[in-house]
Amino acid sequence: MRNHTKIYHQHFKITPGDWIGCEICNETAVDIHHINPRGMGGSKTKDVIENLMALCRECHVCFGDKKKYKEVLKLVHQNKLKSGQ
Repeated sequence: MRNHTKIYHQHFKITPGDWIGCEICNETAVDIHHINPRGMGGSKTKDVIENLMALCRECHVCFGDKKKYKEVLKLVHQNKLKSGQ
C-alpha cells in the first residue's frame, strides 16, 4: 500500500478491505487523490491528510488535477475532515 493511502486509512481508521466512499458522489472510491499534485515538484510533503481525498474513478477523471476544481475539492475535503467521517 502506498504511503499516501496509508495516511488516509490511518486518519479515518479504515482497514484494508473496508468500503470507502467517494468524497464527491459517494460511489465506491478507488483512488486517494492529491488535491495539490505531488507530481508537480515530486515532493512527498504533499502526503498529508489535508491534501488527500478519496475519489471514484469517474470523479477523479472529471475533477482531479484540474486547476479550476482545486478550490472546490479543498472545500469538500475540509468538510469531511471537520465531520471526522
